[in-house]
Order: sequence, then C-alpha cells, then structure tokens
Amino acid sequence: MSSQHFDIKPIAGRIGAKIIGVDLSNNLSDEIISDIRKALVKYKVIFFREQNLDAQGQIAFARRFGELTTAHPTVPSLPENLEILDLNYGRTANRANIWHTDVTFVDRPPLGSVLRALVIPPSGGDTVWANSVTAYEDLPTPLRNLADQLWAVHSNAYDYAAAAIDLSQEILEHRAVFTSTLYETLHPVVRIHPESGERGLFIGGFVRRLRGLSQNESNEILKLLQAYVTSPENTVRWRWKVGDVAFWDNRATQHYAIADYGNQARHVQRVTIVGDTPVGIDGKQSEAIKGDSSTYNRREPALV
Repeated sequence: MSSQHFDIKPIAGRIGAKIIGVDLSNNLSDEIISDIRKALVKYKVIFFREQNLDAQGQIAFARRFGELTTAHPTVPSLPENLEILDLNYGRTANRANIWHTDVTFVDRPPLGSVLRALVIPPSGGDTVWANSVTAYEDLPTPLRNLADQLWAVHSNAYDYAAAAIDLSQEILEHRAVFTSTLYETLHPVVRIHPESGERGLFIGGFVRRLRGLSQNESNEILKLLQAYVTSPENTVRWRWKVGDVAFWDNRATQHYAIADYGNQARHVQRVTIVGDTPVGIDGKQSEAIKGDSSTYNRREPALV
C-alpha cells in the first residue's frame, strides 16, 4: 500500500514497516489516522522512529483507534495514568521473553498495543514480532484442517518469566500480583481478523491446553503450530532507540522481548486498545470461563 500522507518502508518480507514523515505529537487528521490503520492491518506491526511523545501524547494517539483499556487486568497502572502499563525492566527481573499475544486470557483481548521507548540499553533489548496470518497460510493442508477445528483455553495462571526451579523473591511477588485474579477464556485456535477477514493462528504463551485433548496431546500440537508462527520467515526484529513507538495488531501477531541486556536499564510503557470478541471460522465467539474483564475493558458487566 501507499499513502499520500507519509512514506511506508517495509522491513521484513512478511511483517513490519517503518512509517516515515509522521509526528505523533501532532493532532493528526482523520485521513492520516485512517492510513495508519490500513498500514497496521497490512503490515501487522508498524514503527515510528524517535518520536517526541510523552505519556499523554501516547494515550491521545492510541485513543484515535478506539477506546483504551486500563493498563492490565491484574498488574497496577501508573497512579496518574490508568491506561499505561509501566515496564521498567531495569528495576525488575521480570521480562517478557516468551512468545505471546497480549492479554489473551480475557474474552476480549486488545485490538492492538502502542509501546513507547523511554530508556534503551546500548546493546540488546530488541523485540521480535511474528505474523500469525502467514503462519497459518504456511500450514500443510492436514495441519490447517486440524487447526481449524481446535479451541484453546488461555489463562493468566502463568507469568512471562520462563519456567525455572529457583525463582527470586521478586519474580514470585510479581507472579502473585499477575495471578491475583484468575482468568480463563476459550478461544478459537484459528481466528478470523475482523477487518481483513484473514485467518490467523491465535495461540501463544497464555494457552494452557486444547479443548477435548489431554495435556500431553495439547502440548505436542501447540508446539507444532507454534513453530510455524515463530519461523524466521514470519518474523521481524526491531532495534529500539529512545523515543521509538511500535504499534502492533494484537489480533494477528505474537511478540517476544529479547532478554539479552543483563542488568542494563530498559524502560518502556504500553497502552492497549479495547478489542472485539474473537470469532472462529465456524462463526462461534470466544467464551469467558473464569474472571470478569469488564473493568479492564471499561464496559458494563452483563446483567445476570
């Protein structure tokens, strides 16, 4: 695609593009916002280099694409900005170094996420995104037919930190907060994108099991499907600079924050946009099993 308002420079063959010539701190026209949204749907993750954007500007930009969630269903937000999840990895051992799609353990995961870089280490700390649509298209027909029939239980009874025997007190405390309210949701493994109509694999780090299958069977099938998502051909890697903004389509991607920077400071802040309820290829919607996400998604809970 092209835009008369800015330049688009694809980064990798299947995912990712730089948007050049847009100052996100400006009051952007509806036409520019529309073109940005089209680029988001096409390229799945888009990047804006070295923006002069503060927290309020980040919130204002994200809000042009829909209502915003609170920072997180369980992790506290910044006191002065309920929409911002503060991820100051220079102060914590917790890292997002596992492939995941944001907040899939609720019935309406975010449409997208806008991440702003405040402090970046001199080396390391890149983030990688994967295109779950091209991953689905890569599946051989027998695997695709299998995936089309599967539904998965996603839960936050899990933390981003990789499984380990010896966990620090800090990680244990973070896990206690992360799982302070238990959420479980049944999602289709193959999701229909509400804007493009594309089919994509909707799995990632919060999947606990597949409906109707044993834990061992679930693990083996998920491992096989996940390998297609994270195939290098379906990924793009971003080397951060201070001020950079990344905007990704949470309905069609997974991402992984590489934890290769030791104790160096890495400080980013995330805002997420309220999404819709995922729909499978049979037209059925996701179902909440445990937990009420109405506060997170800022909607009135259903009357019983």
